[in-house]
Amino acid sequence: MDEVSCRSCGACVLVEKFSPQHTSVQWTGAARAHCTELPGRGLHTCAALRDSVDEAVRSGELGVSTRDTDVSTRGRTLAPTREHDR
Repeated sequence: MDEVSCRSCGACVLVEKFSPQHTSVQWTGAARAHCTELPGRGLHTCAALRDSVDEAVRSGELGVSTRDTDVSTRGRTLAPTREHDR
C-alpha cells in the first residue's frame, strides 16, 4: 500500500488500487480526525480523497495492482517456494 494525502485537507491514508473501480483505503485514527468530510457525518468515504487518489493514479504516483502478482509484494514476483514450482 502507498501513502496518499488528500489535496483538500492533507489527511494521509494508505491506498492500494486494484482497478478503476476497486480501491482499498486504510484510514488511521489521525487521518480520520484530520478529514473534514468524515467526522460527524457517518460517511465511509471522502469525495476529496477519492479525487486525490484518482489524481495520484493519473500522474503515475500510485500504480494499479494486478491480480497476476501478490499484493503483499507490491508487484514483485515471489521466488518459488515448492520444488515443483521451480
